[in-house]
Amino acid sequence: MCKLVWFIILVLLFDHLTSESESVEFACKPPRHSTYPFCNTSLTISGRAQSLISLLTLSEKLQRLTTNSSSIPRLGIPPYQWRNHALHGVAATTVASATSFPQVILTAASFNRTLWYLIGSAIGVEGRALYNAGLAGLTFWSPNVNVFRDPRWGRGQETPGEDPMLCSAYASEFVRGLQGGPHDHGLFVSACCKHFTAYDLDKWANFTKYNFNALVTQQDLEDTYLPPFRSCIQQGGASCLMCSFNQVNGVPACANEDLLGLARTKWGFQGYITSDCDAVANVYEYHKYAKSAEDAVADVLRAGVDINCGTYMLRHTQSAIKQGKVEEEELDRALFNLFSVQLRLGMFDGDPRKGQFGKLGPWNVCSTEHRTLALEAARQGIVLLKNENKILPLDRDFITSLAVIGPMATETKLGGDYSGIACSSRSIYEELQEFTKGFLSISYASGCHDIACQSVEGFNEAIETAKEADYVIIVAGIDTTQEGEDLDRDSLVLPGEQMVLISAIADASKRPVILVLTGGGPLDVLSADRNPLISSILWVGYPGEAGAKALAEIIFGLVNPAGRLPMTWYPESFTNVPMSDMNMRADPSRGYPGRTYRFYTGTRIYGFGHGLSYSAFSYKFLSSSPTKISLYKSLKAERLEGVDEVLVDDMQDCSKLRFGMQVSVMNLGDLDGSHVVMLFSRWPKVLQGSPTTQLVGFSSVHTVSYESIETSILVDPCQHLSLAYESGKRILPLGSYTFSVGDTHHILSLQIY
Repeated sequence: MCKLVWFIILVLLFDHLTSESESVEFACKPPRHSTYPFCNTSLTISGRAQSLISLLTLSEKLQRLTTNSSSIPRLGIPPYQWRNHALHGVAATTVASATSFPQVILTAASFNRTLWYLIGSAIGVEGRALYNAGLAGLTFWSPNVNVFRDPRWGRGQETPGEDPMLCSAYASEFVRGLQGGPHDHGLFVSACCKHFTAYDLDKWANFTKYNFNALVTQQDLEDTYLPPFRSCIQQGGASCLMCSFNQVNGVPACANEDLLGLARTKWGFQGYITSDCDAVANVYEYHKYAKSAEDAVADVLRAGVDINCGTYMLRHTQSAIKQGKVEEEELDRALFNLFSVQLRLGMFDGDPRKGQFGKLGPWNVCSTEHRTLALEAARQGIVLLKNENKILPLDRDFITSLAVIGPMATETKLGGDYSGIACSSRSIYEELQEFTKGFLSISYASGCHDIACQSVEGFNEAIETAKEADYVIIVAGIDTTQEGEDLDRDSLVLPGEQMVLISAIADASKRPVILVLTGGGPLDVLSADRNPLISSILWVGYPGEAGAKALAEIIFGLVNPAGRLPMTWYPESFTNVPMSDMNMRADPSRGYPGRTYRFYTGTRIYGFGHGLSYSAFSYKFLSSSPTKISLYKSLKAERLEGVDEVLVDDMQDCSKLRFGMQVSVMNLGDLDGSHVVMLFSRWPKVLQGSPTTQLVGFSSVHTVSYESIETSILVDPCQHLSLAYESGKRILPLGSYTFSVGDTHHILSLQIY
């Protein structure tokens, strides 16, 4: 009923806006303002942008340097809010509701490129529809493609995980989906790659994101921190880049000419660069990099920033011009980038409801298609971590009662950071009730009053409830009161007395219990993994509006789980590693264990890529997979640590070396379902600083019980087989590479013949 009421209200609002066209604010409104050259759609984007800039006074130019740009009545230009969010669904505060997809970290666990593209596309449609109704802008500051370097980072949930190749693939697919591919005006909506770069600490010890100086080696920059942004721009075609709060090697990211210049000159970035919120102020007030507010403004404009999230540039640029620190031409360059994106979006083409996307409206928001996609995303992302004795899936026909324990079991807000208002959402307990209606009785006890679980007051009731049931599902973990923006974690163990509650319930239950874990960050649940009284463990992350239903389907076997962890789960001892240490590679001389599956040398709770299924699978490399790749004879190989190698920069046409690795996958179980094929490679010899292993590619396939399916994974030797040496230069070692899928291996020789 709530969904229907909301829909009627929004349709009425949309109809009102449509009928009252004079009250709708849009640029180039006829007849008075449509004759300006910048309104002439037959001209080039560049010509229109330059024409508009030429009509502005200095004061009007200054007003454009903030994300909440004011109107220019004499030119008929309305105000505009650049800051909109669409991380996993439109999250505008003015929107009654929008489809809430799983938080990015869980969507990434599907390892499904097509799914990522479709989610981006669905969010873009809803964003454009809400813009037509005057309820959202068209410039969305998403996705977050920072690498999830440290398990304590509260915003790791917003990222695609710890692997730069995975983050790169997600970035390009999501952005292409969100921006909608090529249109008459170039953009459906605008996507923004954030936060550029080496930002993955909000508040730890004496460091905050506002004052932190990320000391990053050239090697780590090249093979970890930069690739997702390069892919976001080059393969995704993103029209916005956001520079981060922190410094990178002593220079604030938003004042770093080399860093921002890299995106424009080397990667071919065409769009606007925005600061993160108050990051321009940080240049002077926190980092003390600039000597004055005016110097800070001059520094960021010179570096390439076009707009400031905040009012710092608005307040200090005019003074900087008077002091001769900023030239008006620098403002014109920034405005050109900003207006060019708005023009590509069609924002100066007249009434948006009469344009090529004008038919989109409330009926395209929370559509059946999008809500089904949100359900499918949760199905494919949820990860089965443990399933001893194949307790799961449960069979409703042989169970009479079920107990659900834990405060998160009744939580309906399962979206994580940057969540809007979902179309509708139900708790895990509610969905289990709905799913088992007419089959078995279901009971509930919270055990803990909240996720912090500081009291054992409710334990006895929970234990008694568990004793009466055939099977028990415990829902534990973390939520956004434990992790999020400005909220990094100090510990990797479950909050408060949660683990005590879990153990007590497991001891009291008739049968081994099922543990469901929420939250976007890794957890040390080693004791639960080793406890034979806990048969199964599922990670649901922040599964979005349909996540509870997806979980119920998995628990009772309607869906075969296929998710794989996109990040390593570390033991609590990892919290002894300084979060401020940005080095990826291990350093035994100082007891530093390294980070992520590529370099970490310590023990793991669960490894990157871990994820079980109700089926077993076997793999076979097909004979069509190459065993030898020949490089150009003109290339000069050099000897490095006993291995011949060539510089990737010397390669003339890397695209000609690409090949497909052909793999056959056999489903050896009784259930059909999705399955993720992950292809890893190892180098001919371990060189100094080389990863132990590297994800080369992946493919999500639908498998049928006791049948095989073939898939091909594209390998680009220059990208996937090269590695960054200490100088940051990428080298391609020659010799025999070992490819693996599961326990199956394939050898490929890369030589100059």
